Amino acid sequence: MSDTFDLVVIGAGPGGYECAIRAAQLGMSVACVEKRDALGGTCLNVGCIPSKALLHASELFDEAGHFEKMGIKISKPKLDLPTMLGFKQQAVDGNTQGIEFLFKKNKIEWVKGTGVLKGAGEVEVSLTEGGTRTLKASDIVLATGSDVAQLPGIEIDEKQIVSSTGALELSKVPGKLLVIGGGVIGLELGSVWNRLGAEVTVVEFLDFILPGMDAEVQKTFQRTLKKQKFTLKLGTKVTGVEKSGKGLKVTVEPAKGGDVEVLDADVVLVAIGRVAYTQGLGLDAAGVDVDERGRIKVDAHLKTNVAGVYAIGDVIVGPMLAHKAMEEGVALAEMMAGQSAHVNYDVIPGVVYTQPEIASVGKTEQDLKDAGIDYRSGKFPFTANGRAKANQQTDGFVKILADAKTDRVLGVHIIGTQAGEMIHEAVTIMEFGGAAEDIARMCHAHPTLSEAMKEAALAVDGRAMHM
Repeated sequence: MSDTFDLVVIGAGPGGYECAIRAAQLGMSVACVEKRDALGGTCLNVGCIPSKALLHASELFDEAGHFEKMGIKISKPKLDLPTMLGFKQQAVDGNTQGIEFLFKKNKIEWVKGTGVLKGAGEVEVSLTEGGTRTLKASDIVLATGSDVAQLPGIEIDEKQIVSSTGALELSKVPGKLLVIGGGVIGLELGSVWNRLGAEVTVVEFLDFILPGMDAEVQKTFQRTLKKQKFTLKLGTKVTGVEKSGKGLKVTVEPAKGGDVEVLDADVVLVAIGRVAYTQGLGLDAAGVDVDERGRIKVDAHLKTNVAGVYAIGDVIVGPMLAHKAMEEGVALAEMMAGQSAHVNYDVIPGVVYTQPEIASVGKTEQDLKDAGIDYRSGKFPFTANGRAKANQQTDGFVKILADAKTDRVLGVHIIGTQAGEMIHEAVTIMEFGGAAEDIARMCHAHPTLSEAMKEAALAVDGRAMHM
């Protein structure tokens, strides 16, 4: 067994495994160091995949309770949570085993253990089975991902006070779930347990949910969550969580100061974000520069300041999204092989997999105002879309922002059913520098939800057809 490779990747999450696979496709000998028992990183094991499985299952459970309006009469659905969690695990296993198959197919060696960077060209691995192994390579990629951000003074036990990981494994539906943080993760997991019967309260420090999203989307979704019986406490901070009998007492107060309030909860989900995971990676000893937030510094070609050492994904600056890491991993492998490659960070979509879904790409109106860019906005509501009306899924809208002079699409924001699928039309247009008029002139199948994209593009020029 050789310990010398062309490339060693530390971390087998989406960025790491795609980098490894693409490098192997391009003829490199590749080893990937991963300490988990399964490949795929946080995303496949305790993040994107299991959460989407539960979101899908809980959405169907909730929808099944409202079939009568369509003339389908069934008894009230009953929840079998252990089976639903088993369904989730099947999704995880299927995906992680798929990556393991791809590693074998592409002759990538999975080195099971914890990797430490020893400097240029060398990684020492503490093997899971015991002992150590030193790997040598001309190129090393750091792809160790991110970890849950901690709230000072609140200890996560993954039983009553949980992170996103624990929230995917609850053995019963909590009577009262309190979510700290009104971002994507908190709202998605809050949606799961809300549909299954929990009373969900979201406590957010800011005066709005989903920071960074379009302001109109934020407000619309806030109203939707209230209809779904979420309790939202905005502009509020959590100052303490204490165990009281079988439950929890959560102390909150206005973010700007004011009267203290104590809330009861059975489970508290801490979802205030994620931080780069570089603990024990050996960055200091190897001389790798990091920024003030602990992220690894890289240049435009994803190189660190240490020769032959690169970094991608959540450990570097940028949105902590699996698909962003994947794009970086593939681009980096191709650059290492001497090919031309790049990642267009201006057209990375973001999706919130609630119901309705939220999807966006490019600039928000506030971004454009702050930059002093003159733009036009076109918006079309799903209440005027034939397919949405037929399906009784009329919440939300499509909004397109285009340069006032050139008509080039600068940003697209969607809230509505299947928004996460619809956003890719906008990504394609923006990747090729297209205009709102290009979308407006394309034939869209009727009746589809995607017609709302065409209508929003027409609305940029003030000529929407169905409103």
